[in-house]
Amino acid sequence: MKEKKALLVVNPVSGTRSKRGLEEVVASRLGENGISVSTKFTEKSGDAAAFAHQAALDGFDLVVSAGGDGTVNEIAGALSHTDTALGILPLGSGNGLARSLNIPQDVDGALKIITEGNTIVADRGLVNDKPFYCTFGVGFDAAVSEKFAQMKRRGRITYVRSVLQEFLRYQSQAYAISIGGKVITEQAFLIAVCNAPQYGNNAYIAPQAKLDDGLLDITVIHSGSPLSAVLVGVDLLAGSLDKNTHIDTFRVSSATITRLSPGPIHIDGDPHTMDKCLEITCQPSVLKVYAPTKIEEFRPIVSPLRAMLSDLRYDVKAKLRR
Repeated sequence: MKEKKALLVVNPVSGTRSKRGLEEVVASRLGENGISVSTKFTEKSGDAAAFAHQAALDGFDLVVSAGGDGTVNEIAGALSHTDTALGILPLGSGNGLARSLNIPQDVDGALKIITEGNTIVADRGLVNDKPFYCTFGVGFDAAVSEKFAQMKRRGRITYVRSVLQEFLRYQSQAYAISIGGKVITEQAFLIAVCNAPQYGNNAYIAPQAKLDDGLLDITVIHSGSPLSAVLVGVDLLAGSLDKNTHIDTFRVSSATITRLSPGPIHIDGDPHTMDKCLEITCQPSVLKVYAPTKIEEFRPIVSPLRAMLSDLRYDVKAKLRR
């Protein structure tokens, strides 16, 4: 059997977990399964995309992302429409795409998914021709993304602090959403366009979204009282947001979102600035990505609870190893 070639791309500043010894662990585990590994470390934005693009040109079978959703986005963008597959080691703060694929949050479990060899062909979204694989958003979540990017420390606690600080001062905005020739005007707290069901950290913004159905799920959260915001937050974590009366959902292949002026957005959690008119489309079946052979059907409350307990077990094990 021909030996496969993998490129490991490590973002050393992503998340809060140490990357010490990662290169050796990956090389050993994949090597045992007939996969030779080369390694590159990113130093700045754009490095991961450049490394992955060259790997695809050089005929690598897979590129393994060791970082967060921003690193995944760069690599996925370079590998889309190629035969080179994406493997994910979720080492970021949110790990939205990995969680949406039911990839374990520990390195050993994530490597096992790669060595099993099962891949799916995932869709991606485009907003003004920029790709997203998990979520794109305007409004409150874009403001939080911008705030979080300015923080010196990473991790869940820092992210929660960013959410709370922004919530205390954020004001809803006016938007027009055009879907199939019909225009819907909304005063919204946020609008999330989702290829995957969650932001990361088990926050399910579009519980019914699927990565390979050729459609994007739009979640519109309306402005409301502090109590309604708390209820939205509960449903977000319970995976039942699509049942909340303070939101609207749409499943589309394309749409246009127009706001009053240019401003912040987020793409897979990373902040950007874009024009007031946002053209959104779904590109079906563009990315080969390693995933479990069987992805369990999502169940509100049950699936988020399982994920939370799994995270807790991993955190306890990680602390005991220190």
